[in-house]
Amino acid sequence: MRRSIALLVCLGLLTAACSRQSGSGVKLKADTDSVAYVIGMNIGMNLLRMDSTINAAAVCEGIRDAMNGAPKLSLAEAETFYLRYMNYALPEKARAYEERFLSDIAKSNRAYARTASGVTYTVGEVGDQGRVPAADRDTVAIRYVIRTADGKELYSSYERGDTLRCALGDLRRGVRESLKLVGKGGRIEAWLPAATAYGAEGDAELGVAPNATLFYGIELLDVEKYSVRSQRSNLR
Repeated sequence: MRRSIALLVCLGLLTAACSRQSGSGVKLKADTDSVAYVIGMNIGMNLLRMDSTINAAAVCEGIRDAMNGAPKLSLAEAETFYLRYMNYALPEKARAYEERFLSDIAKSNRAYARTASGVTYTVGEVGDQGRVPAADRDTVAIRYVIRTADGKELYSSYERGDTLRCALGDLRRGVRESLKLVGKGGRIEAWLPAATAYGAEGDAELGVAPNATLFYGIELLDVEKYSVRSQRSNLR
């Protein structure tokens, strides 16, 4: 584990060094320098996705100390600090930014309201209030769009021509909360905090980053109440 942490740190540091050289007009004369630069570019993009606020000057200082054989932290100390930052400090920063983002949406547009969990929503069409999903075993049929905070579309059942039919309890918590606010035929637009969507894990296949705040545009096409379905079964 320590070796992998050290390798990650070293590769990350190499990125800043290469970026600094590129910015000062240094030309890559040797193939080995070109390979190093390519590695640096790749690691640099990963570092930006991890935390775009990383201090490049501190990165370069770490490179110099490591190459001079005089690092300020031992491998054990570096591992402890890195894991604490990734598991606690970074998620806290993400949550603080998310809270400001969602609060600004609600403050700038009075059409938006917020639930106790932070889901920030506006109802486009209330729908049939006699057919509102409430129980986890109620069945819903929906069409929906998912976008990131910067507007990138991750999924659209409209483009795919799909309709998702499933139990309410099988959906993400923020989606469940949103659907409970409308009835059959209703439409809702909701910003879901990461904790009510894909959380710290994200979803690599869908393209959801860890701790991502997501926009959902949902149309509730149909609702089948579990209680009604059970009564029908008992009558047979």
